[in-house]
Amino acid sequence: MKSLRFAIFGTGFWSRYQLAAWREVKGAECVALYNRTRAKAGALGREFGIAAIYDDAEELLRRERPDFVDIITDVATHAPLTRLAARHGAAVICQKPMATSLREAEAMVRFCATRRVPLFVHENFRWQTPIRALAAALGRGTIGRPFRARMDFISGFPVFDNQPFLAELEQFILTDVGSHALDVARFLFGEVRALTCRTQRIHKNIKGEDVATVLLEMKSGAHVAVNLAYAGNALEREAFPETLIFVEGEKGSAELAPGCELRVTTRQGTRERRVAPPHFAWADPRYAVVHSSIVPCHANLLRALQGRGPAETTGADNLRTVRLVFAAYRSAASGKTISIHD
Repeated sequence: MKSLRFAIFGTGFWSRYQLAAWREVKGAECVALYNRTRAKAGALGREFGIAAIYDDAEELLRRERPDFVDIITDVATHAPLTRLAARHGAAVICQKPMATSLREAEAMVRFCATRRVPLFVHENFRWQTPIRALAAALGRGTIGRPFRARMDFISGFPVFDNQPFLAELEQFILTDVGSHALDVARFLFGEVRALTCRTQRIHKNIKGEDVATVLLEMKSGAHVAVNLAYAGNALEREAFPETLIFVEGEKGSAELAPGCELRVTTRQGTRERRVAPPHFAWADPRYAVVHSSIVPCHANLLRALQGRGPAETTGADNLRTVRLVFAAYRSAASGKTISIHD
């Protein structure tokens, strides 16, 4: 099968790992890089041996004619770059969060659908090795129907050091980590009927919220509490960047514990095993469980681009997650429970 040619838009912190992960997947070749600061794109190009460097995205599309683009820019540029790529007939993989508002995300999906251009969202958390292992355990029915769960992404990790732009976001933890966590909740437990959210800002030198508590009422009847925090406080057990999950079922319980430990408990006892991610030399050890998940996410999206199977995280599917994110903000602002309508 012919290898697909793609371009990366945006050469900031995450692009190096995105590009390295693409090189683990056969069937796609990065042929060009775009960044509004050309020197930054040039530095990444030299590191990876990519000569075609642009500071004009439209010129790149016109001259290189990539089969698809991987957009790794700040969220405010996602919509215009998606429309630009679609007008040139290039399929789009867009980083989360898809857009700065639900209306903008819906418009992106409609725009690409009208032009029959595939739109995918790079939502990699559901592809983490521990989360896939938990999903498989739940799917086997060992603990019966899940009726309650708790998902924790609580960390004192200095996230603003690597990504200082996060401190400038008016909406922070729900759009950043919340996009991931709410997608994982949908992946594990299905769609949401209603939610309630409360937020706080603990860091005094940032604009957005750094703590959020979201209670999801699932259509299945399960209740899922999602606890998010980048409060910068000292924790006895720092698990960054793992998502810790505890699930109660009618026949038992399942837990993703620190260190990628999966424990499944029934009346017969507890079975415990480590579900560590694969090792990649290019992955930052501090982000290993996240960086490694980029590879299977890429593989799934590439299969869809090649027509060999469906993608899990299409733009249309990710709209359901985007709805939850902005419903959470409405709940936090109003103090009310928000019903979710597809």
